[in-house]
Amino acid sequence: MIFAHDKGRLCNNILQYGHVYAWAREHGRNSMSMRFAYKYQYFHICHTLPHNFLTYVIAKYGSRWGLLPVVEFNEEGKDYSREEAIMQQRRHIVVEGWYAQWFDLFLKYKEEILQLFAFDERVMQRPDHLMSSAPEGCLRLGVHVRRGDYRTFHNGRFFYTDEQYIALIRQFIELHKDRHVHVYVCGNDRSLNRDAYRQQFPNVEFPCGNPGEDLYLLSQCDYLIGPPSTFSLVASMYHDVPLYWVMDATQPITADSFGYFDQLFKQIL
Repeated sequence: MIFAHDKGRLCNNILQYGHVYAWAREHGRNSMSMRFAYKYQYFHICHTLPHNFLTYVIAKYGSRWGLLPVVEFNEEGKDYSREEAIMQQRRHIVVEGWYAQWFDLFLKYKEEILQLFAFDERVMQRPDHLMSSAPEGCLRLGVHVRRGDYRTFHNGRFFYTDEQYIALIRQFIELHKDRHVHVYVCGNDRSLNRDAYRQQFPNVEFPCGNPGEDLYLLSQCDYLIGPPSTFSLVASMYHDVPLYWVMDATQPITADSFGYFDQLFKQIL
């Protein structure tokens, strides 16, 4: 068994485990995500063996007490052939670190990964009800407002104001003048100026769901806009939703601004 010791938040964990799962599948091994054994109980994977709290405890303390070997993938650009050899040699092992990455294998087993992270029915109910009120045939634009830790992440480079997000939404609407655009704004900032958005856009909603509900809702949109983040990235993965990662909020949006998961997930910061 390969135990993936995931770190970070929800969508970091999905990508981290996705890579480990793909490597394990390619080499005929079983794997489990330590994080989804007890946390973020929104997905099918959380109800599968061996994803339970007991297995999590065994892996956690087995590695801490030296009963299970641990291989770390913590340095960008390092040659990890030695670590991979150890993974093949050991029957049970813990894998940790952001750079446990096998992009080609991830894409090879992407459909299986999506099945593992299929949303539970209870997670889908509230977003589905909210989205059912939008006019039939409209364009659904999901906007991910990431603030909080982005105030300091990369020295605040991707910490955008409400005014900047509003300008981006307005540009998107201009690109699709012939369509009704319904906007869904999700984010982690309680001080979001909702009135400012409502004054500009009559068809804007703020789902305010839990992380699983917001992720599902964004995955159901037709287009996504947000700063470079694994949250919008994973949302785009489910249905190959076009995603505009805002690297510079002063740059105008064009049709070419949007990319797709299969390319963008190799560029995550």
